[in-house]
Amino acid sequence: MTAGSDVRPSAGEPPPDDAAPDEAAIEGGGSAEASDGRDERASGHSWRPAALVAFGLCGILFVLSAINSEGNDLRPGRYTDLASLVSTESDQVTRLKDQVTALSSEVESLTNAVNDKRVTRLQRKTERLRAPAGLDPVTGPGITVTLSDAPEDVINSSTRNLNLLVVHQQDIQAVVNAMWRGGAAAISVQDQRLVTTTGIKCEGNAVQLDGQPYAQPYEITAVGDQVALLRAIEEDPDLRVYREQAKLPDIAVGWNLESHAAITVPGYTGVTTMTYATVKTDQPSLAD
Repeated sequence: MTAGSDVRPSAGEPPPDDAAPDEAAIEGGGSAEASDGRDERASGHSWRPAALVAFGLCGILFVLSAINSEGNDLRPGRYTDLASLVSTESDQVTRLKDQVTALSSEVESLTNAVNDKRVTRLQRKTERLRAPAGLDPVTGPGITVTLSDAPEDVINSSTRNLNLLVVHQQDIQAVVNAMWRGGAAAISVQDQRLVTTTGIKCEGNAVQLDGQPYAQPYEITAVGDQVALLRAIEEDPDLRVYREQAKLPDIAVGWNLESHAAITVPGYTGVTTMTYATVKTDQPSLAD
């Protein structure tokens, strides 16, 4: 994924040209001559004050950097390792999800121990809403589409626009939207169930689902009528462009489609609490 990129370029788009350096005009090729009877060597001393000022400024910058870093590297190498960063963030989100699951089970256990007709009635209503909300797993026939960046050797040798060689956020969204149009009963990305509140967000070289980053390749699975799903993917114009570019040897983005006689899309395990903005009424009006 590339940060800030929302549109897959056309394969015919030329790669961006490197900006040519400006050529400075050079005037007066001859050497300077002394005038007004002054010694030529006198002009050679004029650089010394400027050099002293430059060295002084460099020293100040070094001191400020040392103070701000507090003895640490201002650009630690771990931040340049995107794969490790994604893995670390993913592990942290997984631990938090496990805590949420454990606390939810505890709340459910305590709720079941309450002998109250109103609580029982609400529990039954909640159970009926689990499947429509995507909290229960769904099993049936389906398909899986896998998207991936071009191989490293292609990326290193291709003269194409780099944006053509990587998977973008909207490529994943195009597959998901086509599956929904094809009547999918449930969809998952990277084995994470998509629900109405799920957002697919590009973050650096990874995609985020509910705040958890995932690196490519991206596996998108749908349960539903295979004929309808395949037709929807085949007819999608954005995916048609993607598949055409996947066949070009100097682009070669990854595309793989697999059918399953039976496959399970897991239930949603993320936070179900809704948060939203509200208008504060205790603030003074502009008229005041």
